[in-house]
Amino acid sequence: MQKEGITQEVNKYVAARNACKLCAPLGASMVFKGIEGCIPMIHGSQGCATYIRRYLISHYKEPMDIASSNFSEETTIYGGNKNFINGINNIRKQYAPTVMGIASTCLSETIGEDIPSLIAEYKELNANDKDMPLFVHASTPSYNGTHMDGFHEAVLAAVRTLSVEDKREKRINLFSGFISPADIRLLKEVMNDFHIDYTLFPDYSASMDNPCWKDYHLIPEGGTSISDLQKTGCAMASIELGTVLNKGSLSEMVLNKATVTSAGEWLQKNYYIENHAMVMPIGIEATDRLMSTLSTITDNAIPGKYTLQRGRLVDAYIDGHKYVFGKKAVVYGEEDLVIALSLFLAEIGIEPIIVASGGESKLMRKELMKYNAEAFENTQVLSGADFETIRELSHELKPDIIIGNSKGYYIARELKIPIVRVGFPIHDRIGGPRIKHLLYEGTQNLFDLIVNSLLDYKQEHSPVGYKYM
Repeated sequence: MQKEGITQEVNKYVAARNACKLCAPLGASMVFKGIEGCIPMIHGSQGCATYIRRYLISHYKEPMDIASSNFSEETTIYGGNKNFINGINNIRKQYAPTVMGIASTCLSETIGEDIPSLIAEYKELNANDKDMPLFVHASTPSYNGTHMDGFHEAVLAAVRTLSVEDKREKRINLFSGFISPADIRLLKEVMNDFHIDYTLFPDYSASMDNPCWKDYHLIPEGGTSISDLQKTGCAMASIELGTVLNKGSLSEMVLNKATVTSAGEWLQKNYYIENHAMVMPIGIEATDRLMSTLSTITDNAIPGKYTLQRGRLVDAYIDGHKYVFGKKAVVYGEEDLVIALSLFLAEIGIEPIIVASGGESKLMRKELMKYNAEAFENTQVLSGADFETIRELSHELKPDIIIGNSKGYYIARELKIPIVRVGFPIHDRIGGPRIKHLLYEGTQNLFDLIVNSLLDYKQEHSPVGYKYM
């Protein structure tokens, strides 16, 4: 763990203690679930796929089929070629996918598996197969990054593999980041209200938040279509929600000192499609920025419904200001989400005293200071953090509220303060996929949650049982 911009003593330990991050193939699997007709396959041990399935099912409460090439001791020594081919054949026989998303693991990367060559070999062996699926490969060893690095590596791999440069169309690429299905639906609503064609990727708003089925669907409906992914190469502009993305990854792109690490950057460099990277739209200022950018790109006015939503949110800020102003918060999770949440908290008058992520970009302080230097001058910004470090600092700094995923609950319990659950994973409550974080509507949801959590705490700890604020 490193404190960004803060001098610190040498750590007394050498291992992470309950890391504030998850494995890279998990992030890639989420992206693959956001492609229409796609099955993810983990090239590595069975345990990797089982771990990922367990984590995703616990949060989304949905079936999660993730295949594995099922490495054994023998495979580890002699290579996974046979397992790779057998795995693909079994998947095709059972699922008949149109796309297969292949993610590597620590084990397969350590022994030097050349997955692009394995894919080429499989295609050559089945050269006359007219039903050959498309293959998207993302290099995602967890020792080279977090689940967010794996997520953005898979987004880049899909765009790099499937996009087709063509004549410019009046359409936008929207790379939304690792957000909830409810947030994806909000973004799609906004794009439709601006009357613009678009490719939103990845789109797991249906595949990871399904209605109740009478019969089991081997491959759930939904996902960004192949045709829309191909059209990313002919858009007039791209928008990326996030400014860190996988710039902290030790991925192939970064290790080779490439200047391109994200899908938007790749399209800008190769197809000259202007890329707009911005803080995730949580809070009024960040949402204003997205709305203004969409208005400029489309040459359309911001729809009136969002002006009304913004006005109601401003009114809510005024109503709740006296309950939140001066409170101190701990915020943790994925870097781009944490940056957006921290700026939102500063906007409503809450002081983020600890801002932490397991990501290792070391860009969080820079991004926070860029937008609100005064608010974060004394903030403890933790890069590559683990929960035990967050816990120790929280006991020292005594926050009023904790904002993050379920993994920090035990800290809130020890400190006897409220926790507002956001992001991923949420394992100890129902409704994680339906939490709205983005835009004016999602910000309103978060604001109400935070204010009511603080009010509930005050009410429950008051010697007087009062019924009015």
